[in-house]
Amino acid sequence: MKLLGPFKQLLPMTGLALKGTLSDDRLIVLKDAGILILGDKIQSIGNFKELKNTFQEAEIHELKGNHTGLPGFIDSHTHICFGGSRANDYAMRNAGKTYLEIAKAGGGIWDTVTQTRKASQEDLAKSTAKLANRHLKNGTTTIEVKSGYGLSIDEELKMLRAIQKANKRSSVDLVTTCLAAHMLPKDFEGSAKEYLDKMATTLFPILKAEGLANRIDAFIEESAFSAGQIAPYFQKAKKMGFDITVHADQFTTGGSKVAVDFEAVSADHLEASTQKEIDLLAKSGTIGTALPGASLGLGCNFTPARKILDAGGALAIASDHNPGSAPMGDLLTQAAILGAFEKLSNAEVLSGITFRAAAALKLKDRGQLAKGYLADLAIFHTTDYKEILYNQGNLKPCTIWKNGTKVFDKHG
Repeated sequence: MKLLGPFKQLLPMTGLALKGTLSDDRLIVLKDAGILILGDKIQSIGNFKELKNTFQEAEIHELKGNHTGLPGFIDSHTHICFGGSRANDYAMRNAGKTYLEIAKAGGGIWDTVTQTRKASQEDLAKSTAKLANRHLKNGTTTIEVKSGYGLSIDEELKMLRAIQKANKRSSVDLVTTCLAAHMLPKDFEGSAKEYLDKMATTLFPILKAEGLANRIDAFIEESAFSAGQIAPYFQKAKKMGFDITVHADQFTTGGSKVAVDFEAVSADHLEASTQKEIDLLAKSGTIGTALPGASLGLGCNFTPARKILDAGGALAIASDHNPGSAPMGDLLTQAAILGAFEKLSNAEVLSGITFRAAAALKLKDRGQLAKGYLADLAIFHTTDYKEILYNQGNLKPCTIWKNGTKVFDKHG
């Protein structure tokens, strides 16, 4: 048994609604608090001195100075398993080149597919674990990681196995998602229907047999797959018991309707969503996920986060960390910037990277600090939680706890 504290402020992120707007006065802010940890879970939260007197046998981890604690952040949408770099794409895009021009010059998603295919499973496992550990130091303790740069049976399996290997090498929990429906590979001799049917028929059973992923994603866009093409693919996925998530409404609309129709756990991107799509999502059980890193990387509009919340929708915020459109990969910075542009309260932003993000991954044991939840914490050296978003990512965590163990300490 361990006792951690005292916290000048502790935000458990409890008692808040999954959907709709949240004002800062709804945030519970505990003062001089302590957390009693048993194994990897929280046993109790209360006044530090009282807990210390009551549980005298506990191993004391006393915080010196002023600290504020939050649940470990959850990044519910990333592509951190990849090979190569797309720095040239970024330079060309900022110089005014179009997506088509960049693709013709050898860039785009296919460039990453080519580089990822060249990488060994071990190479991908190492690079994924390295990026996961970088996220960890910025406060993220759970990361969703997609395949989608393999685009063949063997290469998709290589990616998913590499992610699982990386999961064993990092303190972060990695949640795998199969994104074999990222785009129609250039070297596939057949139609989009034939490709998707092959993936569903051959790949899906292997995912189940090996426990490689329980989530199926697809990119619904003019440059990828249409709503009509993806429907049979999702039908087979649902029949086999997979959870559905969707790359939706990034450049054109249509994806969010598919997400709602198939009762997807989340619809991610939504930069192109209109009021019609916003209302559709708000009335559904599908969580909308904003990806401000993609907006920053592409120089395009942000997800209409304010409108989604005002309509009564659920909003998670994720980094979309990938080598092409979202290379930054700093969730806290991106969430803070989205908050400034979309006029989101601190409660709405912090909820988007904690318990609402957990819901976007169907994880019920994290995202909040409460009895029975995982003891995942991001601890900041500050007396006021408002400083965290105010500094827009410049105030980094000083200590990270994952599964009841201190896994990072800025001061050694």
